[in-house]
Amino acid sequence: MRLPNLTSLLTRVRHAALAFDAWVNAGLYDSGRSTGEAYERFQERMSAFSVRGWKRVALDLASEGVTIGTGGAILMLALAQPAFNLTSDNWLKAQDLAVTFLDRYGTEVGRRGIKHDDSLKLDDFPDIMIKALVSTEDRRFYEHWGIDPIGTARALVNNSRGGGNTQGGSSITQQLAKNLFLTNERSLERKVNEAFLALWLESHLTKNEILKLYLDRAYMGGGTFGAVAAADYYFGKPLKDISLAEAAMLAGLFKAPTKYAPHVNLPAARARAVDVLHNMVEAGFVTEGQIQTALRNPATPVTRTRDITADYYLDWAFGEIKGMADAGKLRNDRVLTVKTPLDIAIQKRADEVVENVLRKYGDQYDVDEAAMVILDPDGALRAMVGGADYGESQFNRATDALRQPGSSFKPYVYAAALASGQFRPDTTVVDSPVCIGNWCPQNYGRSFSGRQPMWLAVAKSINTIPIKVSIALGKAMGISHEARAAKAGRAKIIETAHAMGITTPLTDSVSLPIGSAEVNVIDQAAAYAVFANGGRRAKPYAAMEVRNSAGEVIYRHDDERPEQVLSTQVVADMNFMLNKVVEEGTGKRAQLEGIKVAGKSGTTNAYRDAWFVAYTGNYVGAVWYGNDDHTSTNKMTGGSLPAMTWHDVMETAHQGIELKPMPGLKDSGRPAAQASSNPAAPANAGSGASGKLSRRSFEAIGNLNGLFRSVEPASVAGAPKPGAKPAAGTAPATGDVAEGARSVGGRIGTP
Repeated sequence: MRLPNLTSLLTRVRHAALAFDAWVNAGLYDSGRSTGEAYERFQERMSAFSVRGWKRVALDLASEGVTIGTGGAILMLALAQPAFNLTSDNWLKAQDLAVTFLDRYGTEVGRRGIKHDDSLKLDDFPDIMIKALVSTEDRRFYEHWGIDPIGTARALVNNSRGGGNTQGGSSITQQLAKNLFLTNERSLERKVNEAFLALWLESHLTKNEILKLYLDRAYMGGGTFGAVAAADYYFGKPLKDISLAEAAMLAGLFKAPTKYAPHVNLPAARARAVDVLHNMVEAGFVTEGQIQTALRNPATPVTRTRDITADYYLDWAFGEIKGMADAGKLRNDRVLTVKTPLDIAIQKRADEVVENVLRKYGDQYDVDEAAMVILDPDGALRAMVGGADYGESQFNRATDALRQPGSSFKPYVYAAALASGQFRPDTTVVDSPVCIGNWCPQNYGRSFSGRQPMWLAVAKSINTIPIKVSIALGKAMGISHEARAAKAGRAKIIETAHAMGITTPLTDSVSLPIGSAEVNVIDQAAAYAVFANGGRRAKPYAAMEVRNSAGEVIYRHDDERPEQVLSTQVVADMNFMLNKVVEEGTGKRAQLEGIKVAGKSGTTNAYRDAWFVAYTGNYVGAVWYGNDDHTSTNKMTGGSLPAMTWHDVMETAHQGIELKPMPGLKDSGRPAAQASSNPAAPANAGSGASGKLSRRSFEAIGNLNGLFRSVEPASVAGAPKPGAKPAAGTAPATGDVAEGARSVGGRIGTP
């Protein structure tokens, strides 16, 4: 009975499966037929909208326009986000800090903030001042929506014809956006942000509000901000009392305040004023007859000397104060008086030296820009030069520009080496070929000098030794593979550099130990200050004391305590070696009579950047020369103009002061306190405490003989590996090592 039942069950299952299959097939067929019929009906209806000929072309173009427009709108929205992130609900209030800055002796040196001098309402501004400004800077100001394509095109055409009647391409709104939210960095990103912020300002403010803010915020030369302050500074009178000729001269200052400042170059200022007067006629604001008196009787400023101002310094200081206010360190006070460590005598000398050096040697070396920072060893900012001409460019190259440091980065490598306990200044190192993968750094002349003490390798700025040090640091951690050991060693170097004061991210590449990672000038000065102050972190600061409008002290820098980042023995050894750089190596031009100087020069790939960073027991100074567009100089090295600039400024700075000794350095130039024969005495960077190496570390050190205690085998010491390419960082040796070889009296490559 069971067998027939099973057969019957299988039959029913088969019939059910066949029925399901038939249902699926029928369903698919019916839905396909229905879909086809529906599509045919759709086509029949759409055929009524079918067009041919020029209508078809227009429709296709419109469709493509919608597609491209949608994609463009999405792209524009993405590009606008960084700009809009700079704004906030209280953006205008955030600008209303009114800060008066005093130098270290209590003398007022400048003011910053929206309240430079906004006491005059726009309705009280003389009509001729507004017409002179609008006709020259933005003739269609009241017609455009923040960006003026027509005005930009007209300015380009006008400027391409030559002559002195130069017009700007940016609208007043764009210039205000830059003043309020951006820096003067010359980059596409900044221009994109400027355009979006101009649109944003137009949507939040009236035209008159934008014009008033611009008139109050623009830099007018001579350390003055705003038309009201400029009228008083240049003509000794209130703005409402100026003549047409004086209004034209003031309007000519907005785009190039230093170039056309009447107390600097009166003929150029008057020529610019003539252009402004003709612009007013072209714009229809005045007639030819009305400007004749102004043309015959040009404006004459009151007698003033060309003041040395600390504009770059005060801009950076104002940024620091805004940061402190945002962090809640200054309560809710908006009107502040800040006592700074600024030394006007040193600032004046720094400005003069940089200006004179660029004027005298700029063409010879094909260099246009420079930056300099001078600190006390505790980080107090004494002086700052952010560029060749503040009026031409307010972009601060001392704080905002990132450039490769070249060999001036090597002290961080050697500090990490000394802190590890593996090295001392007299440790024998071997200058011979070394490769990491296919990358093989070269010395000057592509030759090697063999065995020598480490301090001499530092003085001669040899490139192979820092690479070998990075490998040795990794091998001391128990890593035997050379490339991985080098990477671990570079991580320790980066850690040391950051602990000492480098705040920018350091790109980890094989050439990092010889200066390929980018840094800024103020960080270099701060990091070297660790050597000058005995091993403590020296964060740069511009506020010694802050008082509110009632005169109450609400902040003192003395309340902050620095962190110990290097041991005193490491500092003593570094000061000994870096003093040798100045006395016997690449920094000879920086020597000061009767004063111990320690430091390091740096020259980067293709001579794009030249550095000199050095210090005494009293001051630390970092100097950079180069070009904004990263073009090469004419073989300028760190031991040339940078070292000479450092010397000329510091020679003045050290006059009439009590000289302080360099930490750990005797008058003889030797470290004041030598450690015991135990090489592990120095502490690790970042701790400042003494410690011993583990047994594993000593075993690793014992395996480093091939790197430091003997000449390498011929198979290693020969030519670089086939296909090896010098990477960024090879060129720092070009200038530094050449100078070092001449200084120590031996050609690099001589055993």
